[in-house]
Formats: sequence, structure tokens, C-alpha cells
Amino acid sequence: MKKTLLFALIFNLILGNTQGQEVKIPSHWPDAFFSGDQGKMHVQGMALDKENGFIYLSFTNKLVKMDLSGHMVGSVGGFMGHLGDLDFNEEDGKIYGSLEYKNDAIGKGIKKTLGKEESTGVNGFYIAIFDGAKIVRSDMDAETEDLLRTVYLSEVVQDYEAKVNVAGKIMPHRFACSGIDGLTFAPTIGSSNLNKKYLYVAYGIYGDVDRDDNDHQVILKYDVSNWDKYQKQLSQDNLHTSGPKKPLEKYFLKTGNTRYGIQNLAYDSHTGNLFAAVYKGSKTQFPNYDLFVIDGHKKPRRSQIHSDNKEIKVKTLSLLQAGPKDSDTGIRGWHYKWGATGIQSLGDGLFYISHNEKDDNGLQRTTLYKYRWVGDSQNAFIREN
Repeated sequence: MKKTLLFALIFNLILGNTQGQEVKIPSHWPDAFFSGDQGKMHVQGMALDKENGFIYLSFTNKLVKMDLSGHMVGSVGGFMGHLGDLDFNEEDGKIYGSLEYKNDAIGKGIKKTLGKEESTGVNGFYIAIFDGAKIVRSDMDAETEDLLRTVYLSEVVQDYEAKVNVAGKIMPHRFACSGIDGLTFAPTIGSSNLNKKYLYVAYGIYGDVDRDDNDHQVILKYDVSNWDKYQKQLSQDNLHTSGPKKPLEKYFLKTGNTRYGIQNLAYDSHTGNLFAAVYKGSKTQFPNYDLFVIDGHKKPRRSQIHSDNKEIKVKTLSLLQAGPKDSDTGIRGWHYKWGATGIQSLGDGLFYISHNEKDDNGLQRTTLYKYRWVGDSQNAFIREN
């Protein structure tokens, strides 16, 4: 025990004296990692800076930065929107996260928890880009300190604000878009070129059981290498609209109904696949899995889906042909309790998966446990001991 505490103290001092610089980290990640209590809002996702040994966690209205010993390095707060899934971009060393401003049930719930007034109804969906090297103390401010830039995603706003014909009834939200959440950096799906990675951003999808246009996941693909020209400082009282007009690609994935779409999206270089964790849906005609795996080796296919009372041409992705298969729909996936609040590949078939919980006072925390990918008919993952 004394040796462990001594190691932790030494490790913290090393990290504290080399902020933003390359440091030598342990050869393996801890088997379990505890976040500590982080307020009233639950964990949304994680990002790992593997080179420097930092873990970033989103807790809906704040970003937390910790080292591998569980020491809090810093945090960023002041968000009145929904900070969702995260990923680390190895090309620029920045942390990317999905950020939503809207006045639906989620947005109202956040503002109520924060004791804020409801918004004026202006919707904004952004990629938040954090400079982790500048996160050096607790409670840094997202708006006033020079550590965060945002990029506006007009494609998402257009689908969110659209009205469509669903079985003769005019309803809000094209593709039942509720915004964005899961995201990851990955190579072009179906390509042998693994060198260049793109940002994949998944829609949130409303889980309304009375509409038939919400049974596909929607995933946008962006090249962020030229995003410097779009990045703006966050102003929550005056949301900007600086961003790309269109994504490079817009993909659809047939999973059946889910509740708020892909919560966590994670690329795994070991298998070449993308892991999508969801809150399972409620439509009885579907298997309602919690976890899906997108086959990263199969090229997108041209297909048609039903939307706005007509058939439209789209590009669809393929599910990995592994695991349980629903005999009626052909959809494959796994019933798996964890992952919707955080899943991250470590390499060599290992993953961190979030087990979120709250204490008797309603304070939220998570423990990241190390799992090994199995992907057979019985198990998605097996926990490492």
C-alpha cells in the first residue's frame, strides 16, 4: 500500500511539472479507474491522451481531466448545453466533443438542474475542441478562458428543425434527429488506407414508437484538417454559425429503434471496426440491442430508405456479422448493460467501459473497467482482472 501511494505521489509530481509535454507513462492502463464524485449530471463519454497519460471525462455540463493515478488535473465548466461523447485527435492533440444547445426535454432538464432559465429557442449543434494542455486547474470557464473553440454543424440543425410527413402526419425532426452525441476518429470506412482519420459524428435519434422513420442511425463524416477557419470561441448568449455547409458523407445504419441514438461511438484499430453503444429502443418488432458493431472493412452501399413519406437514396453501413442475430430483421448486436456512458479502445483488443452510478445524495461518478473484446454469440466483452 505504501509503495502504491508513493508511486502515485511521484507520478502526480511528474505530470504536474511537465504539463502539455511528452511524459513517460506506465506500460499498461489501470485495470480500473475511478472518477470520483462529479456533480449532479451523469458521465457522457471519455477520451484518452495515450501519449501523455491523461483521461478526459464529460459529465454533461463539464469536462474533467485526470491522470492515470486518479488525480484531478483540471476541469472546464460553465456549459449550459449538453456536452456528450468525446474523442482524442492524435493529429492535433485536441479533445473533440459533441455539444448541443436546444430546448427539448434534454435541454430543459439540464437548465432545470443548473437552475437556469429556459433558452429563447435558438438551436445550435457544435463540435467542441478543447486544448487539453491549457486545462491546468479546476473550474476553468468554457467561455472566458482561452482553451475551447467550437465548430457549428449546419447539417444537424437543418435536420433537427425540419418538419416531415410521417404516415400522413406532419412531425418535427427529419430522421427523428434529436441532435448529436457519439463521435470518434476513424479511417474511411471500407478503405485500406488507414493513415488518414476523419471525424464521425452520430445523430441522437428520438425513440418515438409511433413513427417509422427513426429505425436507422445517422452518422456524418468530416475532414477536420481545415477546420481552423471555422473555429470560434464559445458564446452561449450569442451562438455562432461558423462551420462546414455539408459533411463529406452522410451514412445510415439499420439497427432498429433506439432511445436517443448512438450515445458512444468508438473506433478500434485492433479490429478495424466502430463500436456503437446505445440506450435500447422500445419497438417490439426489433431485438432492441444495446451494442452494435459497424464493420469497418465493408464499403458503404447505395440503398434507399423511407423518409418524409417517400423513398430517398442514401449510403448505408454494414453491421458486423457476429454475435446474436435477430431472425425476423437480420439485425445483429448484443444485449450489453454498459457502454452508453463511455467506451474507448485501448488497443490489442482491450477497452475501457464506463460503469456509471450515483450515490445516495445524487452525486454522479463512474468507474472505468478494462474489458477484452470477445464478440461471440454469448458475450460482447469479458472483464479483465
